[in-house]
Amino acid sequence: MTTTEPFGVRLQAATAAYGPLCVGIDPHRSIVEEWGLTYDVAGLERFAMTCVEAFAGQVAIVKPQSAFFEVFGSRGIAVLERTIAGFAGSGTLTLLDAKRGDIGSTMDAYAEALLGKDAVAPADAVTVSPFLGYGSLRPAIDLAARTGRGVFVLALTSNPEGPSVQHAVHDDRTVARAIVEAVTADNADATAAGHLGHVGMVVGATVGSAVQDLGLDLAAANAPLLAPGFGAQGGTADDLRRVFADAWPHVLASSSRGVLAAGPDVLALRAAVARATESLWPRSDPGQRSD
Repeated sequence: MTTTEPFGVRLQAATAAYGPLCVGIDPHRSIVEEWGLTYDVAGLERFAMTCVEAFAGQVAIVKPQSAFFEVFGSRGIAVLERTIAGFAGSGTLTLLDAKRGDIGSTMDAYAEALLGKDAVAPADAVTVSPFLGYGSLRPAIDLAARTGRGVFVLALTSNPEGPSVQHAVHDDRTVARAIVEAVTADNADATAAGHLGHVGMVVGATVGSAVQDLGLDLAAANAPLLAPGFGAQGGTADDLRRVFADAWPHVLASSSRGVLAAGPDVLALRAAVARATESLWPRSDPGQRSD
């Protein structure tokens, strides 16, 4: 299926309607069992379909984590496909957290599998890893543009091992800065057209002063900025404002356990979404999130 509007336009519409929250759909064993479900394909499906019921039309974007479905093999992937399809037409976009990254024909195949016209259940966007070189992602970036979908490129992650790669210097630039500048170039046409680009970035909510220390101009990139670490992992709305500064209007705060802990009751899950969204986007002052 090919969409006609650019991903950035659709994402802006979704965040204007529902706020800047991304809810992770992470059927980790501990969460599934906390919901009183069996950790098997039947429990996985019950978990995932409850998330569809709770979040469709309630949140701007959801982020199913592919690995937690893949662990159940082909039957788990079938549940993932049904989960993505369940959000279609609801106003809630889907971001598949797959972190794919390879070279040549293999990256072509990943791109077609996740974003192509013949993909079984393509998400609206997918996470990708640039650490074989940003140029290796070209098949996914270009195919996403043609199909009205998006990619979110890992740029500055909060895991302790990340700085050894992302802060490293090559050709007088850190790796993170080179990624930000490449994303900026890929989003240039969208910037000129006045809407968000289709190439987003993943920047951790708890990276502290790294954005400023590394001289990253996130605002100029005109990129959707996925910020994992909000909520249960310790990141607050104030942290996000400090980390992202003038790029704050483009931030999608990602929370998984912080919302999912309210399950399995659908109304309780929706209430958790409302609380998280209110902390990011107070309805008394919606203008602070205007793009």
